[in-house]
Amino acid sequence: MGKRMVSKHVCYTGCWIFVVAVILSWAQVAAEDNISQAAWFKDVSVSAGIDFKHTNRSFDNAYGSIMEGYTALGAAVAVGDYNADGFDDLFVTDSKESGKNRLYRNEGGFTFTEVGEIAGVADGNDAVNASANALWFDYNGDRRLDLLVVRFGRNLLYENQGDGTFKEVSKRAGLSHPYLNCIVAIAFDYDLDQDLDLFLGNYFQAVNLFNPSTSKFFPESFETANNGGGVTLYRNNGDGTFEDVTDAAGIRLSGWTLDLGHADVDHDGDDDFYVAADFGTDRFFLNQGDGTFVDVTEQSVGIDTKKGMNTDWGDFNNDGLFDLFVTNITDEYMREGNFLWQNNGDGTFSDVARETGTYDTGWGWAGKFLDFDNDGWLDLFTVNGWVSGGKANYVVDIFELIVQPGIDLSDATNWPPMGDKTLSGYQENVLFHNQGGMLFKNEAARHQVNSKLDGRGVGVADFDNDGRLDMYVSNANAKPFLYRNVQPTENHWVQFMLEGKGVNSAAIGARIWVTTQEQTLVSFVNGGNGFASQSTQKVHFGLGESDRLENVRIIWPSGKEQEFKNVQADQIYLAVEGEKSLSQFKSKK
Repeated sequence: MGKRMVSKHVCYTGCWIFVVAVILSWAQVAAEDNISQAAWFKDVSVSAGIDFKHTNRSFDNAYGSIMEGYTALGAAVAVGDYNADGFDDLFVTDSKESGKNRLYRNEGGFTFTEVGEIAGVADGNDAVNASANALWFDYNGDRRLDLLVVRFGRNLLYENQGDGTFKEVSKRAGLSHPYLNCIVAIAFDYDLDQDLDLFLGNYFQAVNLFNPSTSKFFPESFETANNGGGVTLYRNNGDGTFEDVTDAAGIRLSGWTLDLGHADVDHDGDDDFYVAADFGTDRFFLNQGDGTFVDVTEQSVGIDTKKGMNTDWGDFNNDGLFDLFVTNITDEYMREGNFLWQNNGDGTFSDVARETGTYDTGWGWAGKFLDFDNDGWLDLFTVNGWVSGGKANYVVDIFELIVQPGIDLSDATNWPPMGDKTLSGYQENVLFHNQGGMLFKNEAARHQVNSKLDGRGVGVADFDNDGRLDMYVSNANAKPFLYRNVQPTENHWVQFMLEGKGVNSAAIGARIWVTTQEQTLVSFVNGGNGFASQSTQKVHFGLGESDRLENVRIIWPSGKEQEFKNVQADQIYLAVEGEKSLSQFKSKK
């Protein structure tokens, strides 16, 4: 009898323990599921101290009503560690005549201090100049990041003095051309002489946009316009000056350049570049290794008549080759679609945007590759929308303009005023999550990054050095977003800060391969790819479940190679050209 009672008691106790265990297990699964479904990005711009609103430029001339829409292009962001403390800082541009550009110094802990006036880089707008974009690069090899502000008008080069201030040296450096009307700049060592050269993309032709002497400075065609500003190549002379060598390098373009992007596409040791052009054909130039380029557009990607907006290079399918993402216009009235150019490895590319699900993002602007969840596959984030105004649609006016017989589109007086009308406005940003190589899924709404503001630039960086990539999004005529990555997955990662020999101190163009037990990934140090934006110069890899790298291989811009074995994951490493070992980054905050 007693034995049966004890046995029954044990049974009851054991059953209850089992039930409780099951309930706790279910609760844990539910909690984990809630975490996995929660937003992985959080806008912290206010708490971080980013108090800024971009304002469009107003024009006091006969073409002002249409010109104001075009200068909504000037909401840009450039990421760079200007004070060399290991934490990326932010430079952001305004467009209005009295507007100040901002320099946000990263204080660590996801807080920033605005120091533009103190640093001497705030004054980028005046009666005859409007800031359009910016680029951090070390032009003189002193191992300090200098700042180029490109403008509708004359560009500005600020030399880093090493004490938190900058000195304007544009004229001394040979970069004071009055009316390039530049909208993008990238820097890389195209001629392999160990210094950084400048590639400038110019939108309008060389006219004073603020007091034009002619009305014929608008695009002559919607599909084949060749009356724009083209591309200018400034070779770095190595003595603090630059020389225009555009023609000598074989670059002869007169299109409406919106973006430039470089990468060593064929892995031959020198960087090639792509030109995204509005109102006409994009162009792809292959570096010949002798200081010249050859236009290989027809045989590589073919001729298009779309509206290229953005260029970013990355290996989205992990086949060891750099692929290209180009945003275009996709709306009810114009179904152009983005390009996702898959590198075939034989000098040709295949557009796989439709089959991968990346074709339609609306009127696209910046589109950046990033592995936001550290699973080892590059994702894509794009910002979209042209002008979000009133209920009236400006596309009706455009169609009426196009159908007029004999209309001269290049004459700005023929273009209808835009007023408060909308053109491809109120479009959501898109976060494409890579599903394993050839399929992407839009998860922008889930992660609360699907704003309908008119986005322009995207600066990607790990602003708090926690191994998760964050994003700064610039918006035209609106406040920005600073998205902190708070994703809870336990995926591993690794980052590299590179220091090269010679004037190219940041090793722009260096390629890095990392090998785990599962796969080999490749990336490179880029010099400003992406519309209206520059991302971090650190090289980031998501590693998934791998907590160790079997091998790290670096090919420096000098052509020298180095390998490092058995590297621990979840660290930021400094790699110095020629040194035998990697060193772990130690915070100065």
